[in-house]
Amino acid sequence: MSGTYLGMPAFPRAAATSTRDTQLRANLTHATHTIRDKRAKAVAELDDWAQLRAAGAAVKDRTLRHLDHYLERLEAAVTAAGGQVHWAADADEANRIVTRLVRETRETEVVKVKSMATQEIGLNEALAEAGIRAYETDLAELIVQLGHDLPSHILVPAIHRNRSEIRDIFRREMGSWGRPAPEGLTDSPAELAEAARLHLREKFLTAKVGISGANFMVAETGTLVVVESEGNGRMCLTLPETLISVVGIEKVVPSWQDLEVFLQLLPRSSTAERMNPYTSMWTGTTDGDGPRTFHLVLLDNGRTDTLADTVGRQALRCIRCSACLNVCPVYERAGGHAYGSPYPGPIGAILTPQLRGTEGALEASLPYASSLCGACYEVCPVAIDIPEVLVHLRERVVEGGPVTRGGARTVLKPAKGHAAERATMRAAAWAFDHPGALRGGMRLAARTRRLHPRRLPGPGRAWSRTRDLPAVPAESFRDWWQRTRGTASEHGTSSEHDTASERGMPSGPGTPSGPGMPSERGSSSEQRGGAE
Repeated sequence: MSGTYLGMPAFPRAAATSTRDTQLRANLTHATHTIRDKRAKAVAELDDWAQLRAAGAAVKDRTLRHLDHYLERLEAAVTAAGGQVHWAADADEANRIVTRLVRETRETEVVKVKSMATQEIGLNEALAEAGIRAYETDLAELIVQLGHDLPSHILVPAIHRNRSEIRDIFRREMGSWGRPAPEGLTDSPAELAEAARLHLREKFLTAKVGISGANFMVAETGTLVVVESEGNGRMCLTLPETLISVVGIEKVVPSWQDLEVFLQLLPRSSTAERMNPYTSMWTGTTDGDGPRTFHLVLLDNGRTDTLADTVGRQALRCIRCSACLNVCPVYERAGGHAYGSPYPGPIGAILTPQLRGTEGALEASLPYASSLCGACYEVCPVAIDIPEVLVHLRERVVEGGPVTRGGARTVLKPAKGHAAERATMRAAAWAFDHPGALRGGMRLAARTRRLHPRRLPGPGRAWSRTRDLPAVPAESFRDWWQRTRGTASEHGTSSEHDTASERGMPSGPGTPSGPGMPSERGSSSEQRGGAE
């Protein structure tokens, strides 16, 4: 897996392959469980975590409602501080801008800070086509790059690799990218880290151009913020003569007071730390301190279109902590590459289809890459209701409808392959509107239950491939109620029964469950499917 995410198959096909990789699943299970347990302990230290979470969501929502204002304020502040601001409508424009800026320096090598935005636009590949070599300096990104691989996790891009695999990559590839790995390198974490440190030191000391993203941008002062754990970011941000930062427009926050909230939320949710070891902030340029030239490339690439969706826009709150990936049962088994995007896991399942559109087979499949268990929402530090957006996007895929693309309103056609699903839902809606037909259908289903297959034929085969059809009871609830309570209710002898009948539930202690009825235990959260 190398080069670019373009052309990846739809999620079901990719996941069918990755879930059979036992080594991958072992690596993911160990890593995600370790990270999630540490995060839970770090979050539990704060009594006001729920309030912080609500504050983070509120700040993001307020900023997104007035995004144009804060971006213009940011541009003015960056320019006043000596920086230059460039606006990129899409990935191609962003790549052209960065390539031009690097060429103007006459350099052919750049060092990079870990950046999701540059992964999103395929910047490394665009620079390579222009004869410019980009060196990743984050340890995990270095492993991915040396392995001719792709990131599979937002926080830990090489989470799918174990120590032995990393050792083999270093031994085999480091020499072709710079300083080779030490002789006799083992898979000891300390030795692997030292090998990477020696390899990267040469790049830091010779590179004249650095490229970064940013975790946050403060509109009131034009300050950019990068948080990291290794110190490589600090080197890339301070040593080169020219710094180019590519940042999504949603990363802006209004003020330093707002930034304070996120500097508490992000480290605990991502690395399970009280604060990041390295928090680097810079405002424009300063003579004799840091890069002499600073360029900020503000990236849209579908974000404005996403902002126009009142349900889906909450995905733009994301602060890239990756907590949702670490609790997701689908991600844990399928891995990040199956999502076909730099944004894997639950957040990728809602962000990618909005940034790219749902017209492609891959993008149309991502909203279904979820069990809707709600664990992602529970851990999100900015309270993104990912299950809500997943259902919203599924409706868009199946039904089509009005959306915003390229700043213009358009109407999507329903995706192919969902005609049977639409017909089934319409038939169900009609039946629920006609009680007599519904009652007759339920009785027919009960009388023919012994003839029912355990698997659906035709288009329903995919749904029932991994689950049995639920058994049809011998008697419907309506019929059971009419047989056992109907007479009393009809004559009004029991107001309690009348009230219960209106609710569609039996009443009173010791009420029998009846054939086809859930018992008292069956009304628990387990019956509701583990809803949030």
